[in-house]
Amino acid sequence: MDALYPRLLVTRFAECFDFYRAVLPPLTGAAPAKGTPEGPYASWDLADRTFLALFDRSAMAATLGTAELPAHPAAPSQDAAMLVLRVDDVDGALDLCLRHGATPVTPPTDRPEWGPTLRSAHLRDPDGRVIELQSY
Repeated sequence: MDALYPRLLVTRFAECFDFYRAVLPPLTGAAPAKGTPEGPYASWDLADRTFLALFDRSAMAATLGTAELPAHPAAPSQDAAMLVLRVDDVDGALDLCLRHGATPVTPPTDRPEWGPTLRSAHLRDPDGRVIELQSY
């Protein structure tokens, strides 16, 4: 049985699929398990358990009966959640993500106030979701 895992609801499924297919294996060891760029579902496994899944946002809205609601807030707002990936090399991981369609948010920075050896960088995936890369 799978443990709790994140399922990202995405509007740009093919771009997000390509991004996570390119960066998850080298950054986390998670391997593609199900899905294609056409969607509506894809997942990556780590040690025979689901690590991350993608689901087309409009398909989930149809399932939940919320298709008539707006997909995005009318005004910019703060992020409500983020995906955190622990990596060996924050600088290298950020470079890999940027080469596969991510948008940078914060550069690699030592953050001793978060932990004595913690280093992090922030980026957005092709759907705009914030990701923190961290090492410690």
